[in-house]
Amino acid sequence: MDLTLDLHNNEQQFIAALVKGDRAAQKVLYETYYGQLMSVCQRYAGSEDEAMDLLHESFIKIFKKIGRYESGTALLAWMRRITVNTAIDQYRRNARRRTEDLDNAYALSSDAPDVFAQFGAREILAAVQKLPPTYRTIFNLYVVEGYSHREIGEQLKITESTSRSNLVKARGKLQKVLTAPGR
Repeated sequence: MDLTLDLHNNEQQFIAALVKGDRAAQKVLYETYYGQLMSVCQRYAGSEDEAMDLLHESFIKIFKKIGRYESGTALLAWMRRITVNTAIDQYRRNARRRTEDLDNAYALSSDAPDVFAQFGAREILAAVQKLPPTYRTIFNLYVVEGYSHREIGEQLKITESTSRSNLVKARGKLQKVLTAPGR
């Protein structure tokens, strides 16, 4: 039986195999969605190793929670939500251990949209990975995932105004990284 075919043609049967802990089905799921979920992890992580750890932690949660998946919702969207929540959990754990001076940030200048427009996605992703974890997380949640400042505040246990302020600071730092000579 070709499990890849089952994933796309008979999702319910494939999910049932995952619920039973079928290792072959888990492997197919991992190989099928590795790239898409890794790109989510890379946006939140500070390094490739950290992104890989996030990805593995996310898949462990996906395999444990697969019994709660409701057919009718997009499987990838469900897994992305778990992955983003895993990144948020990691941020919270790290935030407790680390204190950052967020006051030394740069405000976004009015010409920033033109600055960002001249760079490709890979360059911007590399610059985002250089941001401090707080800025990187807020930037990704707001710009990439589409969360509102209220939702970010609830998830990270900060105020809406702190979310807004940190987004401005994140964009300012991004602009500085992208326009630095010899970057």
